[in-house]
Order: sequence, then structure tokens, then C-alpha cells
Amino acid sequence: MNHLIQRSFLSQLLLSTTLLTSAVLAPCFLNRPAQASFQDSPKVLIDEAWQIVNHEYVDPTFNRKDWQAIRQDLLSRDYSSKEQAYNALRLALKQLDDPYTRFMDPKQFDVLNSQTSGELSGVGIRLELDSQTKTLTVVEPLPNSPAAKGGLKSGDKVLAVNGKSTKGMTVDDASSLIRGQEGTKVVLRIGRSGASEFDVPLTRARIELQTVRYDVKQEGKRRIGYIRLSEFSSHAAEQMRQAIQSLLAEKVDSFVLDLRGNPGGLLQASIEISRMWMDQGSIVKTVDRKGGSEEIAANRTALTKLPLAVLVDKNSASSSEILTGALKDNKRATVVGSQTFGKALVQSVHPLSDGSGLAVTIAHYYTPNGTDISHKGIEPNVVLDLSTDQQRKLYTNPKLLGTLEDPQYIRAIAALEQIANSHPTNQNVGQRLTPVTTTGLSAQ
Repeated sequence: MNHLIQRSFLSQLLLSTTLLTSAVLAPCFLNRPAQASFQDSPKVLIDEAWQIVNHEYVDPTFNRKDWQAIRQDLLSRDYSSKEQAYNALRLALKQLDDPYTRFMDPKQFDVLNSQTSGELSGVGIRLELDSQTKTLTVVEPLPNSPAAKGGLKSGDKVLAVNGKSTKGMTVDDASSLIRGQEGTKVVLRIGRSGASEFDVPLTRARIELQTVRYDVKQEGKRRIGYIRLSEFSSHAAEQMRQAIQSLLAEKVDSFVLDLRGNPGGLLQASIEISRMWMDQGSIVKTVDRKGGSEEIAANRTALTKLPLAVLVDKNSASSSEILTGALKDNKRATVVGSQTFGKALVQSVHPLSDGSGLAVTIAHYYTPNGTDISHKGIEPNVVLDLSTDQQRKLYTNPKLLGTLEDPQYIRAIAALEQIANSHPTNQNVGQRLTPVTTTGLSAQ
């Protein structure tokens, strides 16, 4: 991700979540006596990060701050620990007033790498904190994972990890204990309704996270291919391709692509997925700190031209907005739901020498129509906001998403029905349709 270099400028970047890449740093020139002590101090990490920002940050004025003076100040201090250096670096980056340009300690950077790689070393369970009992609960074991093979079930309570009670732990706290090096052992203490507590020994394995889930929905006479994409990880495009091809084999006549709650991810994944739905047209344009622009377009590799509706909400961000903007501006899909988040920035992510990492905003992006969505988001063709109660109902019970208990999904089906009725002799439509447009609705 963080490959800011050569291949395609876009192809190695990541949006909203991360990019992995090797950093090209400007050398730090010091006199020889100072060099040895400098290399052994936290200052080398600070200067490493400073150099990356200096070379790549999208705003050459650095938010009208004297970036050279900030470097001098950082390197003039004495740091008794890496933690002190980390805090100083975070405060320096805060002066850019850009929440997406950020420093991550090794633990945070490892989490980010797992998210964007779409893989982790663990046992393969999705956890949530039960809102009533405040206990960590298994949402589901992932297929073919150690957890599934070990007999864990949805609804199981994870009471302890290697003998350490999970009482009072967050999902992240427990996850960090459960994850570990591939091939190592972990023991989960499990509580299950109707049974005594018991231990489940598991061997950690490399887990490919499922970011795409799909199903055939029979809605009246229509066969809907419903696809939910939770994040644009490195495996998202191949999983999306498999989903589309599988649903086409099931003879669906239209699609609903659910991007609600999707915070973004890898830029390249959003481009590849856009090309699965679009045969032609622009996908996105990026502009860097020097004003240089690059436009990425479809390349006649679409997998389907069937009618498409896209579901979005206020948490659909970054790569989600690139995909949504491309499909909307090219009239390839009807967008249904709430205004999206409004993140139009691209970051590159760099590993630093001590295992920590740095995300740096390096470009601004625009939708095919040239729209800057920063802080505004994308307005759906069909605006349908959910009430607070409806949101709570859906997101505390995700199984209701994409069902007749989901008002935005119902409205997407109605939009697809309207498109089908306007093309009664050709169900294999989808390129440059006139989307259904309705605004100002509120689900009650």
C-alpha cells in the first residue's frame, strides 16, 4: 500500500484505513561523532517520520506551519524512552490538523496491517460485547477456521483466554490475547447455554478474513444478488469476483451492493471492484501536492451489466465513496440510503524502523464528475434516512441487514423494480441507466 513508487501511483495506495509500502527517506546529514549516538536514540525514528512527511504530505505549506523549525525542535530534545518520542511525534503531526496523517505504535500498526491485508493469525472467531450481560460473545466462527473445527458456536461466551478472565475486557483487549503467532496454542474458557463451562484448546492459524458476504434473495418474482462488502482489504477484490460469479450462476436478475458501515481500505481494491461493475467510464481522479493528476478508468472487464442498487450511510467512507461515486456518476447504479461520510483523501502507509508506522495524506481525490466530496459526502439518488431506533435494531442484529426488516434494502428493491419496468424487454441492462431519484424521505 505504501508503495508510493512507480507501478501506478494509485495502485499501491490505500484509503481511510491504510497502505503498506517501503518508504524512501531523505538522508539525515549529521557530523560523524553525532551520528553514532543519534542512531541509537529515539531521534532516528522521529527524523525518519519527519522526512516522510516532508517529502510526501499533500499540503506543501504543512498547514502554514514551519515544518523545518518543527524538525529542529523535535531533534533538540532529549528522550528517555520511545514512548516520549512517540508522544512528541504525535503532537508534531497534530499541527497539520489532519486526522488521517498519524503515527501508530507497533501494536497499532500491526492491527492496521491485519485489517488491510485481510489476514490475521488467530483462531477465526468474530466477537462482540453483549450489551446486556457485558460478556464477550462469539458472533460466529469463520468457516474452516480453528474455532469452527474446535466446535465453537454462535452465542458462546468467551470467559477467559489462557486462564485470564475476560471480565471487563473490550473486544480489542480479548482479540489481542487470542491472536498470536501461527502454530502456537491458545485455550479459551467457554460458557454455553445449558452446559457447564469448558476449555477449548486451539492452534492459531493464518486466517483470511471474509470482507464479502453474499446471498440470493427471492423478492417476489425477482432474484436479487445481495452482496455486503465490509472493508476494502487486499482480498476484497477476489472475494467480490467470486461473489458476483457465484450469484450469476444462480441466475439472479439484479444486484444490491451494501456498503453501509464500510470505512474504506485499499485504493486499488476500490478500483478493481469498480471495474467489475463498469465496462467504461472514469472511476476516480487524484491530485498530489504538486498539482499532478492521474485519472483511473474502467477497462472493459465488467462481469455483469445487470441492474445494480448501492446501499450507503454516514459511515460509508473513503474507498466506499470512490466506488459509490464511480457507479453513480457513470449512471451505473441507483444509490440508496443516507449521505456518505465525506473523506476525499488518500494516504500512504509506511513501516518505520522500530516496527511502528506512519500514515501520510498524499493526495486528494475527485469523483468522475469532478466533485470534491470532502466533508460533504455523496448524496444518494434515493435519500432514505433511518430513525435512531431503526439503526439500533439493524446494527445490534446484523442478520436483519438485507432483509424485509431493513427499510433501505426494501427501497433498493423498489428502485430495481422500477428500473426493470422501464426496460421490460431487456433484463441485461446496467450501463448508463437513468437511476431512480428521490430525496427527502425518512423511514418511520
